[in-house]
Amino acid sequence: MLRLTQSPTEPAFVQDPYAFYDRARESGDLFFWEDYGLVCATSHRAVSTLLRDRRLGREAPAEMAPDHPPHTRPFYDIEAHSMLELEPPRHTRLRGLVLRAFTSRRISALAPEIAVLCNQLIDDFPNGAFDLLDAYGRIIPVVIITRLLGVPEDRAGDLLGWSNAMVAMYQARRSRAIEDAAVDAALAFRGFIADTIAERRMQPGDDLLTHLIAAEEGGDRLSLDELVTTCILLLNAGHEATVHTIGNGVKLLLERDLRSVDAAVVEEILRFDPPLHMFTRWVYEDVELFDHVFRRGDQVSCLLAAANRDPAAYVDPASFQARRQGPANTAFGGGIHFCVGAPLARLELEIGLRSLFERRPRLRLAEPPRYADVYHFHGLERLMVEG
Repeated sequence: MLRLTQSPTEPAFVQDPYAFYDRARESGDLFFWEDYGLVCATSHRAVSTLLRDRRLGREAPAEMAPDHPPHTRPFYDIEAHSMLELEPPRHTRLRGLVLRAFTSRRISALAPEIAVLCNQLIDDFPNGAFDLLDAYGRIIPVVIITRLLGVPEDRAGDLLGWSNAMVAMYQARRSRAIEDAAVDAALAFRGFIADTIAERRMQPGDDLLTHLIAAEEGGDRLSLDELVTTCILLLNAGHEATVHTIGNGVKLLLERDLRSVDAAVVEEILRFDPPLHMFTRWVYEDVELFDHVFRRGDQVSCLLAAANRDPAAYVDPASFQARRQGPANTAFGGGIHFCVGAPLARLELEIGLRSLFERRPRLRLAEPPRYADVYHFHGLERLMVEG
């Protein structure tokens, strides 16, 4: 197996990780990434298979459970109830209860509200050059999730700050300062959501949080810890990915002088430059996959962005084609951990991007965009535009 060294924080890689992915993929479906000490999958077929193989999963085998440093324990105590980090039967129960509240009907009903919000934000754009992420991209998903959950909209700034601090725990640039900030944010977020849950139990509303509290299957309901962590997951996972995709998508369209946006364009944006690049899974039993023998307790990383640029799956994968033919992209993962918020993200992206270019057809880049040092994620530092 090919072994490669590549720092995920090296500036050239931050700006263009795809050249490294292409080099790694040339040797086959798998390679060993020395900097992570992990076998990684790069081909579309390997990533798709590993995401769905039930001999692998997100939850560490009991004997391999990470021993987190004491100063990070509060963060991981909260994460322990996240369905993103669990396997059946706990994952099946949690996801089923969440989907009873987070229905496609409820998400679809948000379309007019998203459109109104987008137009209000566009109306408020400043004159001259401005950062579209601050004025638009970061606001849409956090405001919509506050309204969806039924929490005060004037707390959106707090939610955004807590989310950014917590998500930084999964970035390659993680430091002790980032860990301390994430713990503080997790505890503050938990306290806020717990207080809101107590209020909603006393005075139910027509919002997702009320429906999560009421969601029941066979007499079983979400516990307080599960409710809190589910709310945090819905914000953190949904917000981070949507912001990055809005930024990456606007950059792509402006650089190519494209202004028409529909569902197919959104899918090509997600394929071409997705917001999450790495998704790691544990191996639960000895198994041979793609000519490599994995042992119980091994970890393997699925490089989602590499799979989306696989020439065996897509013709001319390094080109942006609005009417792209090929298999479904892997931007939202696959298998039982396929992103539960994907329908909402797609709705926000399609309405947000279409509204932007319909209202501001002369929009242009005011400076060359640069990607931020946030791997395993992939998004811009800022997006300065004018027009």
